[in-house]
Amino acid sequence: MLVEQPPARHLVRARDLADRNYAEPLTVADMARAAHLSPAHFSRAFRRAFGESPHQYLLTRRLERAASLLRTTDWTVADICVAVGLTSVGSFTTSFGRMFGKSPTAYRASFPPAATWAMVPACMLRIHGRPRHRTFREDAGPADS
Repeated sequence: MLVEQPPARHLVRARDLADRNYAEPLTVADMARAAHLSPAHFSRAFRRAFGESPHQYLLTRRLERAASLLRTTDWTVADICVAVGLTSVGSFTTSFGRMFGKSPTAYRASFPPAATWAMVPACMLRIHGRPRHRTFREDAGPADS
């Protein structure tokens, strides 16, 4: 019986680097350095351990984060593209469409607006919910004498 071994610690370290620093200009060479392997050997070992190439893994993390930002913010698609570490809006849109089956704009439109998720503290609701006309004497302007 073949028992599947957990991925080697050095590969997990590189994967954690990608998870943590996905928005940075991270390359496969950077991930390989974190694993203390040559880029070629690292790519082969990473694919064997996790089922996808390091580049594809990093792109998947970035696109998943972009999808979350599209659902929960009102940032522009270009701002989200840059925020997740990608540089080309065209490439971002193409990759996003391949992964999610629709453009970033269409994806965002299929969810409620981000404003519906905004949590407003109760103290702010009370301040802005107060009546505009004051009835207290001390709130009146200076007395006319």
